[in-house]
Parts: sequence; structure tokens; C-alpha cells
Amino acid sequence: MKEEKPISVEKVLTKEQLDTVFSIREEVFVIEQEVDPSEEYDEFEDISIHFLAKLSGQPAGTARWRFTEKGVKLERFAVLKPMRGKGVGYALVNAVVEDIKSHHDSKGKKLYLHAQLDAMPLYAKFGFQKVGDMFEECNIKHFKMELYL
Repeated sequence: MKEEKPISVEKVLTKEQLDTVFSIREEVFVIEQEVDPSEEYDEFEDISIHFLAKLSGQPAGTARWRFTEKGVKLERFAVLKPMRGKGVGYALVNAVVEDIKSHHDSKGKKLYLHAQLDAMPLYAKFGFQKVGDMFEECNIKHFKMELYL
């Protein structure tokens, strides 16, 4: 019988954790998906709540969320290629949504994200709905998806 690998998701509290988050995003977005580094890192790094997922203790994925004038934006979901298909993305979305729900300022706010096409089924599992037309961000096709808490 195959043993399940434990997945943990932690809120980023240290510079060391944030450096790991940035290295995952560098690998997934900048190297693999060829996103310009100037597009990947932005002025919202300091105000966002970042998360680091680990698979069997090894860094595996990351995400962040922040308040905007439109609601709560979930963004920068990334899972390292060798760690995909093992539940890391699901664990990240779950941790982020639960963290947002626990924040007193999120009550009644819309959650939204810009989903790459292949990630849409994952977000749909949490109740996110596709809104509007397909668009491109950094030469990657996306749909906006929303969820009301």
C-alpha cells in the first residue's frame, strides 16, 4: 500500500520563509512559464499574507492573498513541477481560503483570483465561479474567478 505524503501549509512569518516563497515563484513563473521578473514581483509583497506549502518537509508550493478595493485577491499560486498532482495545490487553496475566512475584515467581501486555465478546476472545487471573458496576463491565458463568503 502506498503511503500518503504529509502536506503542511504555513503562514510565512520569517525572511527565510519568504526567500523560499520567492525561489518557488522564480522557478515556476519566471523560469518555467517565462514571466518577466518585473511582472512577478510587485509592490504588494509587503502587504500580502504569504503561505508556504511543504510536502514531506520539502518546500513545494506557495500562494498569497491581500485586501484590494474590489475585495480579497488570491494570487501567486505556484507548485513546483515535481510536487504537482500530490494535493499541494488543494492544500494551499484550502489554507488560504480558511485564513481569509478567519480574518475579521473579510466578512461579506468577494474573494477573487485570476486563474490560469489548467488551474480552474481546482478553484471550482472551492466554489469559485468563472466571471467574464478569457484574458491574458504575462502571455498566459486566464479567467477571473470569484467566490462570496
